Amino acid sequence: MKRSTFCLGAAAMLYGAILPTANAVGEQTPLAGLDSLKALREGQMAKLVVHDRPRPRIDEPYRDIDGNLISLADHGGKVVLLNIWATWCPPCRAEMPSLDRLAGAMDGPDFQVVALSNDRGGVGRVVEFFDSIFVKNLKVMHDRGGNFSRQAAVLGLPVTLILDRQGREIARMLGDADWDSPEARRLLGRVIELTRETSETIRA
Repeated sequence: MKRSTFCLGAAAMLYGAILPTANAVGEQTPLAGLDSLKALREGQMAKLVVHDRPRPRIDEPYRDIDGNLISLADHGGKVVLLNIWATWCPPCRAEMPSLDRLAGAMDGPDFQVVALSNDRGGVGRVVEFFDSIFVKNLKVMHDRGGNFSRQAAVLGLPVTLILDRQGREIARMLGDADWDSPEARRLLGRVIELTRETSETIRA
């Protein structure tokens, strides 16, 4: 997959400056084994930022294709790969087929891919684009007004968040990637295992 330029090149530095302040109030306890993900950041996952502590869950809702409100709590119990994108962003468009393949291969009781559009023109452009590339597995989700993206400190597109089973951000990718690559699947599989072990410990 040809690497594309991140739509806002300064976003990585700005994100690093803003996020600690944005999350200071809701500081979370460490997730056991989180450091083990850092060793899996290779190939397509080399740019992934793994947090030392989970970020507080964002409760701002977004909408599905019918306008229904959806929140991260609705995905409770699953690891979520949340990709924030727009049809006008070339790197976003480039990585969407790999996200669709990943959803087809891994979506289930433990995992879900969510592609959250930032298009201001509404869901029509998203539907048109999905149809043009024959998307089979991703559902149309729309951040109307961009409130979710602002709360997530998204400063450029694409941005992909890896969320634990409580909806807390544990890692973030700035820019595009081949999400169906072996290294991506290996890392996400480890997240599923890690969070399953943590959930079972909590229930016990």
